[in-house]
Amino acid sequence: MRILFIGDVVGKTGRTAILERLPGLIRDWTLDLVVVNGENAAGGFGITEAIYNDFIDAGADAVTLGNHAWNQKEALVFIERAPRLVRPLNFPRHTPGRGAALVETKRGARALIINAMGRVFMEPLNDPFDAVARELDACPLREAADAIVVDIHCEASSEKQGMGFFCDGRVSLVVGTHTHVPTADHQILAGGTAYMTDAGMTGDYDSVIGMQKEEPLHRFLTGIPSGRFEPAGGVATLSGVAVETNDSTGLALRIAPVRIGGRLEPAMPEFWVG
Repeated sequence: MRILFIGDVVGKTGRTAILERLPGLIRDWTLDLVVVNGENAAGGFGITEAIYNDFIDAGADAVTLGNHAWNQKEALVFIERAPRLVRPLNFPRHTPGRGAALVETKRGARALIINAMGRVFMEPLNDPFDAVARELDACPLREAADAIVVDIHCEASSEKQGMGFFCDGRVSLVVGTHTHVPTADHQILAGGTAYMTDAGMTGDYDSVIGMQKEEPLHRFLTGIPSGRFEPAGGVATLSGVAVETNDSTGLALRIAPVRIGGRLEPAMPEFWVG
């Protein structure tokens, strides 16, 4: 199975990159499964129903969230009629929506998408490791799902790495989101799970984690807010990770970073290109 995971989409420039590039990538790379983290898609904070539908129409099979899941209040309502929108699994029990979704891929296979949020320097949610373990017990790889992707939305790289090793051999891919900077540690772990600490953001990298530079710099220099954070409006780099799995085991065979457009040095999965 060919899987593309796309990191946090930030604002209009990130959305534009998805809508313009994703359909062509699906065609050219013969992708089976596309997962997009959309928690910063609406003005940098949260997601709307229209944006969710745009991502699905562009070819996303699932959209994951994170700590900004509810910044757009409409998400509390429309998530109930958005079966492929996945918020953190370890929110309190009665939180609207779902923390995992079993979706049908473009060629009829079964893929389980899990979104969990870390607790180090983050909101004190329920234990993400326990929540993920229960989901994997209920829907094991090879038996109930042909591929499993875990989006671990964390501040601390150590917690993301911990989740990678915790899931090794039980899922196809563990990928970190939230810090908006792509890491260079993409690898296949000993048990066969593909791993990357952070997929980076799909947004303008002439920015402070996707936001116009002036307000963050002002706060760093003075400690005083002078206005709102606003998404940077330059050309986005579509950032993420590409994984190919073994159809028999559901585990990873190959992994590569993806960076297309914008300011960052390009990166493509050579095993699918040329």
